[in-house]
Amino acid sequence: MRSLAPNGLARAAVRFKPASFAGTFVALMMSALIVAACGILLETGARASVPAERYAKAPVVAAADQSVRLVAESIDGPEETAYPLPDTARVDVGLAAKAARAPGAEAAVPDFTFRVRHGLRQGGAALTGHGWGSHAFTGTALSAGVAPRAGEVVLDAVAARTAQADVGDTVALETAAGRTDFRVSGLAKAGAGDIAAAGAGGAAGAVGGGKATAWFADAEAPALAGHPGKADAIAVLAAEGADTDALAAAVEKSLAGSGAQVLTGDSRGEAEERGLAYAKETLTGLGSQFGGIATLVAVFTAAGTVALSVGQRIREFALLRAVGATPRQIRRAVATEALLVAPLAGLVGCLPGIALASWWFGQLKDRGAVPEAVDLHVSWIPLVAAVGAGLLTALGSGWMAGRRPAKIKPGQALTEASVERLRPGVIRTVLGLGALVGGAVFAGVAASAAGDNAANASLGVIMLFMLAVALLGPLVARLCAALFGLLLRGGGAAAALAAANSRTNARRLASAITPIVLAMAFASTLVFMHTSESRIASEQLRDGITADHVVTDPAGLPAGAADRAARAPGVDAAVSLLDTQVLVPVDSGGETSLQGAPTQGISGSGAQLAEVQDLDVRTGSLDRVGTGRIAIGTTLATSAKVEVGDKLPLYLPDGTEARPEVVAVYGRGLGLAAVTMDRASLAGHVTSGFDSTLLVSGGDAKPLGALGEVTDASGYVVEQNVDRELGAWANYTMAGVLGGFAVIAAVNTLVMTVLDRRRELATLRLVGSTRRQVLHMLHWESLLVSVAGVALGTTIAMITLTPMMRGLTGESPHIPPLLYATFAATAVFLGLLAVTLPARAALRDRET
Repeated sequence: MRSLAPNGLARAAVRFKPASFAGTFVALMMSALIVAACGILLETGARASVPAERYAKAPVVAAADQSVRLVAESIDGPEETAYPLPDTARVDVGLAAKAARAPGAEAAVPDFTFRVRHGLRQGGAALTGHGWGSHAFTGTALSAGVAPRAGEVVLDAVAARTAQADVGDTVALETAAGRTDFRVSGLAKAGAGDIAAAGAGGAAGAVGGGKATAWFADAEAPALAGHPGKADAIAVLAAEGADTDALAAAVEKSLAGSGAQVLTGDSRGEAEERGLAYAKETLTGLGSQFGGIATLVAVFTAAGTVALSVGQRIREFALLRAVGATPRQIRRAVATEALLVAPLAGLVGCLPGIALASWWFGQLKDRGAVPEAVDLHVSWIPLVAAVGAGLLTALGSGWMAGRRPAKIKPGQALTEASVERLRPGVIRTVLGLGALVGGAVFAGVAASAAGDNAANASLGVIMLFMLAVALLGPLVARLCAALFGLLLRGGGAAAALAAANSRTNARRLASAITPIVLAMAFASTLVFMHTSESRIASEQLRDGITADHVVTDPAGLPAGAADRAARAPGVDAAVSLLDTQVLVPVDSGGETSLQGAPTQGISGSGAQLAEVQDLDVRTGSLDRVGTGRIAIGTTLATSAKVEVGDKLPLYLPDGTEARPEVVAVYGRGLGLAAVTMDRASLAGHVTSGFDSTLLVSGGDAKPLGALGEVTDASGYVVEQNVDRELGAWANYTMAGVLGGFAVIAAVNTLVMTVLDRRRELATLRLVGSTRRQVLHMLHWESLLVSVAGVALGTTIAMITLTPMMRGLTGESPHIPPLLYATFAATAVFLGLLAVTLPARAALRDRET
């Protein structure tokens, strides 16, 4: 009986049935690839940090919390969720004096970083402004002249050359406070801290983006920045011999109750790199939300492949039972096979998983979603998780698939193995029907909901229906075979034989259909969700911009641009827009969450805005927009459950709480801004006080050229649509990763099934079927599998997309015919290829 020992059985199976185990190896390897890549991104998001550059010489930094934190009750008690702010939250300048009195502190310097325009040159000259006091920790030093006082400025070499100014000259500069003449009191060589801030993605990079720098007197810097009495952060310098931890504790005690956070080490980088919070949110979202879905898909697919591999050897298990193998030996043999294949497959899959995570991370960096200073973190944790997930999947699915052949009586074993069981397991059927009913219930909820609630319910729809397909696979396959079999009757002998084979081998058919359904459902949902939103947004933007001219400038429009444009000959109306975001509490599945809402601050009245922008007002009037009164889009109004006359609680870009009254609800909030409010209510809460867009009705474009780049409405719409398309990259990438995995799994399964049918194909040749007839039969089977998978996947995608899009946009999904045809044709082509190549090889082997 030594030959029946589990290890011997497993080694023999791997040795003499390499085709089945090759397919299992590929499935587990792909599963490990997905789990490893998503785990690496998740861990990188959790550990992401940037080294302090501007504050490198300041051991302690006091700054405001750059997130809004909501506390909600959960099963485990109160749970806090942090939402990154759209702009920088600031601290009171007066906290510097308190911090300076902390034991161990030598000085405390309030820091300011803001955008400055050189007012004498159009279009250009974007400078980064700072308070002169920051030279104490940045290393900046005068090369000529003296430090600035009120009404004076110090320029670096680049700024001086741009302004064509020297010590004693006067330069006209534009700040958030307006255009002012400043006397150049000195020239300076920027220190390492200022160079890092101006050239990288720190606060300065966010507002200036250039290398020209100007320093102003600390007393007037807050007003020039547009935030009187506020500082970006407070840099605390240590006295000689002071311990950093002790100093941080002393500063924290001095600032207790102020709301300021005390930062040391790499945490200081958070105060100068605002993009870090969004990078963490993006990476953890990809790693957890998308990673969770991708992992479930990978595990389901791998489990199906392992179960197929075990099922293909049911005849072998029957023989072993007939010659005396015990159920325990059969189960241990299956487990040992998993131990032989799964760890190696997982280890091999981790290598391309690291490569995928590196590529994905690099793409996010290139698109500005992740700061350059953040590094990809690869540790053993996600790799071990990937290998462990594959091993558990192989063990679990192998045990489930081998349970019946292991426990039946030896005398019944061969009989059971000769034909496929027509009736699926009771537990599997009950769970599958439960998932199907749950999907239908969620679809009803999604259809009756709106806004984010519809989107959240729709995610449950696709997951439950996919679970139902996986569990009810044999029944679904038999139904598809019966349905398509009617159509195949007119296709000749090969088609009829394909239909009969499909009906009698539903389990084999289900293993091939399920991955195609996965690929079609998820890829269609992700891609067509974007095409639907993009189409509606483009239509709203095109119909909403009624201005004759649109003026933009990457450095920001000059102060008073709207007034200057309004004085141009023939101009009927001119309104400048300050673009930003606010955070709005919305109901999300019974819980409150914060949603970022694109916001435009208008320089004129609502009546003037109506002359250059058609927001499609449904209720209320734009005429009342002003201090404490706003207009919002219909989708946001539905999500926030407010209407005209209600107060809408929200957080301004820097986290300041407000409760403005809703005076109008409009229909074009997706293509245009979701929130419209007066500019004055926003200006003190954003980093840059320069408007981004000027809409002009009437007049000629030539006089407007002095304000920035002038285009017409159609040119502006094209530019905005290009920007929107860039934002769709994430959806297409996720669809490609998930769809690609599922397609590979489907091809892998088809290859496994064809190779396992070599005996059947040889029998068909022996009874007189020609090689061409056998290939035609397989082609019909492949077509049946592909069409069934595409049809089921499309159905699930439409059931998911329809309520989601109606809730988010009020419109039906938009599915470009050519793009959909490409998806379907790819599935059919790959299915035919996956059947034809191994079938030709199998037939050639039998003939030789």
